Amino acid sequence: MTDRTGFVVDLRSAVTGDVEAGTTARAIFSMDASNYRHVPTAVVFPRSTADVEAVLRVCRAHGVPITARGAGTSIAGQALGEGVVLDYTRYLDRILDIDPVNRTARVQPGVVLDTLRAHAGRHGLTFGPDPSTHSRCTIGGMIGNDSCGSHSVAWGRTTHNVVSLDVLTADGTPVTLGPSLDADTGRAGELTRRLRALVRDNLALLRQGFPALPRRVSGYALDQLLPENGFNVARALVGSEGTCALLTEATVRLVPAPPARVLVVAGYADDVAAADAVPHVLPLKPLTIEGMGADLIDALLVRGRRPAALDRLPRGGGWLFIEIGGDDPADAVQRAEEVAATLRRETGADAVLADDPADQRQLWSIREAASGIATRVPGSAGESLEAWPGWEDAAVPPERLGSYLRAFRALLADHGLRGIPYGHFGEGCVHVRIDFALTTTEGRRRFRTFMEEAADLVVAHGGSLSGEHGDGQARAELLPRMYRPEILRLFEAFKDIWDPDNLLGPGVLVRPRPLDADLRFDGPVRALPVTLRYPHDGGSLATASRRCVGVGKCVDTSSGVMCPSYMVTRKEEHSTRGRARLLSEMMRGETVTDGWRSTEVRDALDLCLACKGCLSDCPVNVDMASYKAEFLHQHYARRVRPVSHYSLGFLPLWSRLASVMPHAVNAVLASRLPAKVLKRLGGIAPQRSVPEFAPTTLRKALRGHRARGDRPRVVLWPDTFTNHFSPEIGTAAARVLDYAGFDVVLPRSPVCCGLTWVSTGQLGIARRVLRRTLRVLRPELDAGTPIVGLEPSCLSVLRHDIHDLLEPAEPRGLPESAFTLAEFLEKHAPDVEFPAVDREAMTQQHCHQHAVIGNAAEERLLRKVGVANRTLDSGCCGLAGNFGMERGHYEVSVAAAERVLVPEIEAHPDTMVLADGFSCRTQIADLTGRRALHLAQLLDDAITESSR
Repeated sequence: MTDRTGFVVDLRSAVTGDVEAGTTARAIFSMDASNYRHVPTAVVFPRSTADVEAVLRVCRAHGVPITARGAGTSIAGQALGEGVVLDYTRYLDRILDIDPVNRTARVQPGVVLDTLRAHAGRHGLTFGPDPSTHSRCTIGGMIGNDSCGSHSVAWGRTTHNVVSLDVLTADGTPVTLGPSLDADTGRAGELTRRLRALVRDNLALLRQGFPALPRRVSGYALDQLLPENGFNVARALVGSEGTCALLTEATVRLVPAPPARVLVVAGYADDVAAADAVPHVLPLKPLTIEGMGADLIDALLVRGRRPAALDRLPRGGGWLFIEIGGDDPADAVQRAEEVAATLRRETGADAVLADDPADQRQLWSIREAASGIATRVPGSAGESLEAWPGWEDAAVPPERLGSYLRAFRALLADHGLRGIPYGHFGEGCVHVRIDFALTTTEGRRRFRTFMEEAADLVVAHGGSLSGEHGDGQARAELLPRMYRPEILRLFEAFKDIWDPDNLLGPGVLVRPRPLDADLRFDGPVRALPVTLRYPHDGGSLATASRRCVGVGKCVDTSSGVMCPSYMVTRKEEHSTRGRARLLSEMMRGETVTDGWRSTEVRDALDLCLACKGCLSDCPVNVDMASYKAEFLHQHYARRVRPVSHYSLGFLPLWSRLASVMPHAVNAVLASRLPAKVLKRLGGIAPQRSVPEFAPTTLRKALRGHRARGDRPRVVLWPDTFTNHFSPEIGTAAARVLDYAGFDVVLPRSPVCCGLTWVSTGQLGIARRVLRRTLRVLRPELDAGTPIVGLEPSCLSVLRHDIHDLLEPAEPRGLPESAFTLAEFLEKHAPDVEFPAVDREAMTQQHCHQHAVIGNAAEERLLRKVGVANRTLDSGCCGLAGNFGMERGHYEVSVAAAERVLVPEIEAHPDTMVLADGFSCRTQIADLTGRRALHLAQLLDDAITESSR
């Protein structure tokens, strides 16, 4: 290859799209969802087919290889390369046409599956294959890996749903591949002649050399070129993992979406027994048959998560999830009841039906989160162990699945390994992540030995090394264990027909790189100092950042809280995954070389709202807000900080000073010129209004409030925001608690959780503030007095961040004593009846409450008092404490709010708006002019109204 600088210059001059060759892009795109790491030379985001052709032309001239990448969720390493990574998701993401009559769609490769399904759904159609990553995987990536998903029982793999492909060959020639390729001239004619000769000379080998099973994805699908299969070149290219041609457009088949669906969940003794039952289900024509065992549930519980859907599971230690379609709800229920009855009679299952869509979504959420849940497996001592892909998605004939699972579990035990099998039992495909010790020499040796023996095991059962996600670097080396040498030579010949110079995806499928080379665990880990405890990651930020295994839930822009800035910018460095990769590379010290002083990491984290959405939405519970706080703490150690860290980070101190003369301070802040100067000096966005300080604080307002002494005692937490800006919420809460029969007291002196110092990375101060607060609270904590917090962000510090900041014994009694108002009333005053509130409401849930606490108690309380509430799926409000106030963040802050929150509020002017978070209420008032109420105010108003 010629010099990197000249190559990048040539790329940028030839391509109209984006060419990113800096440290940030190279670090972020060095990993996918596999165990491997390859640092690319550049990442290109093409705007057109002409751009893709230009990339091919420049790369050929410089001898630089090309790797096509979908959503970056590939688990076998085929989305990685040391040359150019071609990412279609930024621009080549359009649905070009949907033909409801012929049931086809014409799409560009960067189209996200759920986007296609939503558009097709308007015509009662859908795209059949649906991997669990459906909210972010792309059609191009699905074609590259021959993805399947849970509904392949009914609708087949991606290959069965491809009509035609438009591709560029490695020399830049555009070719359209329909059900067959019959061209006489040019490059297409040459391809036709050579492929037909390959088939003609090897007919018997092609007919006998491929196992017949529904999930054979390993190797090239050369049997699709047989005459009886219509010489289907397009299907032969599906699953070729970007090693033969570059996709520029695809026409895919759509299928009718069943008007009604019912989920049957059947319980068995274990997952092996569930697998044995699959042959009894297949003749009943289900849409899907998914399976999992109790160890998946154990992994959930070890991580402190217990979805309500677990209560819906029937008895057992293994389950089949069987979806049944129908022409209408009654038809679907009748068919589902027949399936359940058959399973009870023939397999002894304990079967339940879920016909309510909400119940079905909850149950499916367990299965769809499995790829993340399974990355931490329970150890023998109850600890959580890291687990990795590699042997991820082997498939065997469904009738042999039970036998395979028994032998596979025995193989795990022989090697002293743990894994959690689950997956597409209806087609014999099993997913698993295993606790390979890939950071040690012995662990890597065991990894190789296990992979070789597992390959032999699946082949002995008539199976395929890969049943869904392709071979990549993880399994291509093992293909000689599945295919005869003559077949492997045909694979090489097929690759050479398309790509004679090995420009596309080198080291994948043919002439593969070793499965234990290029592991992302190889190389140095810098001993950088840390100040947080990382109690769930052995005290290591390197281990914490390794939590990100590339599942990519953070690049789902359709719902949830994670990741607000990515939802706005759509840039990988603003996703949780991208930031985790940068931190991982910083700890490694090769691409990101300057450790805590890294400007690349600083800039990527600058747009992190510290909303904590990733703590709950990320399947592996990455806590980027904490990692950001750590980085800011270390980055600015013994250095001058951004001025907003002093103005907003020290807000509790400035608020106490302002409370001496609140009217004078408010007058200055309301004056145009002084306010403008103060904002500039304080690093505050000029577009922002500064909230007024209250005329009196909550502590002063409740100074005359005296506890009676004959009732249960409760501490009302006077957080900075309630105390200095919204004391009316605190007084409302005091009246609600008094009505419920409690003596309300405040801490004997001012307290603070340290939130603003945490969010600005001033962790030393935050730790001192928390320790002082604990000294003030110690008598109440030792007495077992519960604490009610009104500001969710402050409460989340007391419930979660305190464990990272302080030693285990220090917060003794605090986290378990701290409640939201609704949680407290539900636990300590369940029989208290509040006056009815006959209103409709929409709730903007605070991000930290979503991540740390949840709002189930709030939902139940609102229903109890008669409020018809709808909690918005609006993500973060965008203000997020200091983030939205800081200069340079205003546009992202507002865009986050305008994605869902602002339109919802403006579309429902007569609906009451609830928001417990100060930031949420401030953002809503600024952008909509509406006043949002705290739950305490709603209850207090109801009490007041009923007493009149």
